[in-house]
Amino acid sequence: MCCRLFLVFVLSLFLGFAYSEPGKANSRSFKLGAPGALVSTGFLKHLLPRFSLKTGIRIELVEETADADARFSMAGRGTPVFSGSGDNWYLEVQSTRNEHLSRFEDWITGDIGRKTIEGFRSDGKVLFTAAVATPKTAETVALAGDAIRGEQLAVSHCGRCHMVNEATRLTTIGSTPSFAIMRSFSDWQDRFEAFFSLNPHPSFTMIVGVTEPFDVSRPPPIVPLELTLNELDAILAFVSRIPPADLGAPIQYQ
Repeated sequence: MCCRLFLVFVLSLFLGFAYSEPGKANSRSFKLGAPGALVSTGFLKHLLPRFSLKTGIRIELVEETADADARFSMAGRGTPVFSGSGDNWYLEVQSTRNEHLSRFEDWITGDIGRKTIEGFRSDGKVLFTAAVATPKTAETVALAGDAIRGEQLAVSHCGRCHMVNEATRLTTIGSTPSFAIMRSFSDWQDRFEAFFSLNPHPSFTMIVGVTEPFDVSRPPPIVPLELTLNELDAILAFVSRIPPADLGAPIQYQ
């Protein structure tokens, strides 16, 4: 009796999976529409399975006019992804609720997707080329303050060690980073706002009303640097307008 009940239980589970609602058995999927002209090139048979093999996400290819989570089109809307068959192609996202679709978008515009696109050949010829990646524009942060006065103060107080501008190129200590290099740091604003607390500055820097006066028994080792908060704000306003130095791509290790 126990064995019979167990078999009935297993059979009911099997039937439940077999007759579950369409789509629920494989939720790692999305529908992608494409015009017949693109499908007929055979390009999508090369492209889509490679994404699925890499991620385990299934792409259901449907007709251009069918309901879809996204579609390839030449309408100029959406994300540019590749060029070929005499036109530029875009990925238009129709549904933002499908998390797997966003992963496909990241893949097709990333290095691996781009190489996969250009890996499709017919008679040895490359038929599709990946869209040129659009560099992200760095956010410009222009802080309030007298930037002209800030440059004057920076040259006067900081130019003896750092290259503040072209006028101080030959009058600085070579081992100290320039303002342009420090401006390229992601935390540049925090560094400049609290520079007086970062070594070696505390030994010779005083911000009126913020830091303690110098100890008379331990005078500064160099000519002291004294600033007010308003003067510090002016320097920050100047620094915020300096173009960050281009340090090039990170070093690649093998």
